[in-house]
Amino acid sequence: MRSFFKSVLASFVALLLFVGLGVGGFALLIAALTAIGSSKPAIKDDTILAFDLSLNIADASSTPGVSSLITGSTPNTIALRTVTRAIDQAAKDDRISGLYLSGDLTSGLGWASLRELRQSLEAFRAAGKPIFAYETQGSEREYYLNSVANTVLVNPSGAIEFNGLRSETAYYANALQKFGIGVQILRVGRFKSAVEPFIRPNSSPESRQQTQQLLNDIWGEFLASVGKSRTLTTRQLTTIANTQGLLLADQAVQAGLADDVAHPDEVAAQLRAVTGEDKPDGEEAFRQISVPNYLAAIDPERSSGNRIAVIYAEGNIVDREGGSGQIGGDALAEQIRKLREDDDVKAIVIRVNSPGGSASASDVIAREVKLSADRKPVIISMGDTAASGGYLMSTFATEIFASPNTITGSIGVFGLLPNVQRLANNNGITWDTVETNPFADSQTIARPKTPQELAIGQRVVNQIYDRFVSDVSTGRKLDRNRVNEIAQGRVWSGIQAEKIGLVDQLGGLNAAIQSAADRAKLGEDFEIDSYPRSRSFREQFFRDLFSNQEQGDPFSVELQQLQSQLETLRSLNDPQGTYMRLPINFEID
Repeated sequence: MRSFFKSVLASFVALLLFVGLGVGGFALLIAALTAIGSSKPAIKDDTILAFDLSLNIADASSTPGVSSLITGSTPNTIALRTVTRAIDQAAKDDRISGLYLSGDLTSGLGWASLRELRQSLEAFRAAGKPIFAYETQGSEREYYLNSVANTVLVNPSGAIEFNGLRSETAYYANALQKFGIGVQILRVGRFKSAVEPFIRPNSSPESRQQTQQLLNDIWGEFLASVGKSRTLTTRQLTTIANTQGLLLADQAVQAGLADDVAHPDEVAAQLRAVTGEDKPDGEEAFRQISVPNYLAAIDPERSSGNRIAVIYAEGNIVDREGGSGQIGGDALAEQIRKLREDDDVKAIVIRVNSPGGSASASDVIAREVKLSADRKPVIISMGDTAASGGYLMSTFATEIFASPNTITGSIGVFGLLPNVQRLANNNGITWDTVETNPFADSQTIARPKTPQELAIGQRVVNQIYDRFVSDVSTGRKLDRNRVNEIAQGRVWSGIQAEKIGLVDQLGGLNAAIQSAADRAKLGEDFEIDSYPRSRSFREQFFRDLFSNQEQGDPFSVELQQLQSQLETLRSLNDPQGTYMRLPINFEID
């Protein structure tokens, strides 16, 4: 209800502003707000870069709508690469004397994205500048970053969670049966587990096997990285996870996960020792600048006539244009096509963060990637997830980069065929069909599919899978039989994917951009253009004011997790009902 009133208030305030100020005053207001956003913060000598982990970090940045700015309900999204650029630049900036990590991760970054942040933090520390981290109630995700610090401090009432990783999947089969909804499935690949939540009450042995291997790979990288930073062995860390799980402040220090217990004022005193301050300066406990303000203060990236285009492809892959948080097959294909024809664009980098989706849309994108790779370097940077259709769209690229923690592979196909016959009959609803041919009503959900109809559907799924395997074999230059062995719908970590030839290099987005520049023989003479382009405040303001786009449900915050899963189900819009994707609610924490 509170979200609803915020939405109403924002619209009301905007209306009052427009009517009260008039056109001239309204224009002045926009100019003033734009000017405020463009002013550069000052950076004093001996300043600490303050990195609040609760920043809303995503692969690509976005500008909030006007109503969000007025109510403060939606913070700016800051791009992951922008954050790593700030840390990398601060490591070389003589005015920055250290870095302070605090807060809890709220942006839902996956383990591949966290690794890119961690690598920038490691480089900062390697430059000889100290990092301080303050733990309150952190999980493994926060500690993965905080453990890089020279000094890890814990609040006296705080704790560090250190109990391993898990993957939890919801299964709907019994609920669907209870409500009278039938589900028939078609699939190729014994590891293709995306359909299992609809037909089973639990994981199949194959699904459990691949998930366990994936967790082990990510947990192994976690232990190796944390152990190196904290000078602890994998055995020591495993013992902590197996015997303690949640460590209170004193226990964390005793176990070697932290260096000391400290109140916030004591943390500030240690940071002032780095900045050379005797006491707090004004409202700030120590001389500091936030990551967003630091980015506003430093010079923009290089400018050049040679451009490298970075396309952010994030979300479920759907047919046609797609919507917010989706990869529209036609929209992305058109964007790639335009960049291919642009002679100023010397190379294309596609950042893929997708569990897959529509088979036909994935194929449309893959075709444009192939055509573009014949003209100029096309480099794929896999983020947290680039699986199934997300892998198909990558396979013809010049080179593929992935993080060790990337979830990829899942080369398989499935079809999901629901029917509501029992649900309808139980409520007195029946159908009577008149048709000209035996298969005229094969797309109906009024009844289960006949054996003949299932055979036709399975033939389609088999054909799509065969083409998928052939495309991977051609694009990756692998023997077709070998591809079929490592396919079967199985997911792989980036570590394993490199070993079996599904990716070329382990590295993040910056490594992919550097490879694109090297292959295009640009040296340092290039400029980076990001797509989709971020809107300025002015553009966003007038877009929200005059557009007819639908606004989100004001109650969606409270139902965000359920809504996300329902949106995924709604995005299953492949014309043939065939899909290349991970399970709908697959996640690791």
